[in-house]
Amino acid sequence: MAKPQPKPWISAIHAYVPGKSKSASGKPLTKLSANENPLGSSPAALAALAEAHVAADYPDPDARALREKIAEVHGLDPDRIVCGTGSGELLHCAVQALCGPGDEVLASRYSFSLYPLLAQKVGATPVFAEPEGYGASVDNVLAAVTPATKVVLLDNPNNPVGSFLPPAEVARLHAGLPGDVLLIIDEAYGEYVDPALQHAAFALAAAHENVLVSRTFSKAYGLASERVGWVTGAPHLIDLVNRLRGAFNVSISGQKAALAALGDQDFVARSRDHNATERQRLADAIAMLGNHGLSASPSEANFLLVHFEGDVSAADAVEALSEAGYAVRHLPGQGLPHALRITIGTTEATTDVIATLRKLCGEAA
Repeated sequence: MAKPQPKPWISAIHAYVPGKSKSASGKPLTKLSANENPLGSSPAALAALAEAHVAADYPDPDARALREKIAEVHGLDPDRIVCGTGSGELLHCAVQALCGPGDEVLASRYSFSLYPLLAQKVGATPVFAEPEGYGASVDNVLAAVTPATKVVLLDNPNNPVGSFLPPAEVARLHAGLPGDVLLIIDEAYGEYVDPALQHAAFALAAAHENVLVSRTFSKAYGLASERVGWVTGAPHLIDLVNRLRGAFNVSISGQKAALAALGDQDFVARSRDHNATERQRLADAIAMLGNHGLSASPSEANFLLVHFEGDVSAADAVEALSEAGYAVRHLPGQGLPHALRITIGTTEATTDVIATLRKLCGEAA
């Protein structure tokens, strides 16, 4: 019997796989697999979510108040900002606007697993530049650009590695790209970076016609459930994204919570400080297990990529951590079967992870 047939590039897509929250037996686990904020959400954001609103009403389709507050906090033009259902929606819009069959979308080899899907959804080809120490190499990305390249995606800090290209390197990458290639700088973890470095990409986007910068409220702001993100760039890029984004795409509650969260930068600073402290504690503990083949890639994000290259395997560690009550992200599907991405959790969670890994390696906890 005849039935509707998808485009061949859609049939080739494997759906995005989120971080696990249960063990193989179905036991609920504490998630260190999705890079959520272990401190939760800003009290101001929670108070805003508790305020009543008319559920039958549509939200502001342009998220005007939210865009104005984002602009105020970051020194941007609100007319050069678009809000979306997480930054993922907006990344898809940008790729969709510029790419189709025969075009290429370029990223570093170990980048956010959503990136190849963005290309495949529009029939474009995902291309990966070889990394340097697992992180993005400007020279290798530029060498991989072809006449078919339409978009370059740079997650900075990178997911799942945690590596960070300093502003001068990002500027060098942009300077080496043809003017008709869009550079998207995905800063989902941008709030965890040194505040002195957090606005360089915005300046690049303000000065050039082929740069978009994306941010999200899902990570440091602790609003993953509300699905709110945003991008900034040149007016013609903002126009393209606006044409393609969903109508009424950010809910009333999402807009209210994000607006309140922006007003509580002390919470963001506490989240960044907690993350830096616990990330260093975990990194130091892993370094002490180096004689067992464990190591961690340097990270500026809210997680560590931990490599298991000795007698203890990543699969062994997944099982042990699951038994201890924690879900982490194993990455064979991204070409890293020997690695786990471990979100920085609470102080207690960090202590438990360290103890579990030490015990697994035969060391005293």
